[in-house]
Amino acid sequence: MTHATDFSTCDLCDLHKNDSSGAFRVLPPLFRDFGAVLKFSGPVSTVLCLEDNSRVREAVNSAGDGRVLVVDGGGSLRRSLLGGNLAAAAAANGWAGLVIHGAVRDKAEMAASAVGIRALGLIPWPTDRQNQGLRDVPVQIAGEWIRPGDWLYADEDGIVVMASPA
Repeated sequence: MTHATDFSTCDLCDLHKNDSSGAFRVLPPLFRDFGAVLKFSGPVSTVLCLEDNSRVREAVNSAGDGRVLVVDGGGSLRRSLLGGNLAAAAAANGWAGLVIHGAVRDKAEMAASAVGIRALGLIPWPTDRQNQGLRDVPVQIAGEWIRPGDWLYADEDGIVVMASPA
C-alpha cells in the first residue's frame, strides 16, 4: 500500500486550526530527519520501550503495509533504538516511516534507506536488548497522545497526527 505525498502539514493545520476536539494534534519541533524519504504518511502502529529496541525490531521485520511506526522511547538519548539494519528492514517490509522519540545511529545507512525516519538525535551506543517493551498501545510523545490507528503526516514543516485520514 502506498500513501500519497500530496499533502502539506501547513495546509492540514490551516484546515484544522479551530479543532478543539483533540482529534488533530501537532508534535513539537523536536525531531530531525534521518531517512531517505522526507515526506510520508500512513496509519500508526506504536511501540513503547526504554533503551530496548526488541519490539522495534519485531515491528520493522513484519509487514509495514504503508504504516508509520511511532516509537515512544521516553525521549532517552542514552541508547539508539534504530540503526542502519533496522532502517533497511523497515524499507524492505513496506513501512512508510518511523518517528522515534529517542535516539538512532548509523546516519549514513539510514540516509540510504527508502523510508522516512524522524528521531531526536544520534548516539552510536547500541540498544540494551532485554525483550522488553509493548506494541500497539497508546503512547504520549511530548504531551501529545498517539494511538494505534491514528494517521500521521510528516513533511519538511513538521508532524501532525489525526484520528482519521485527511
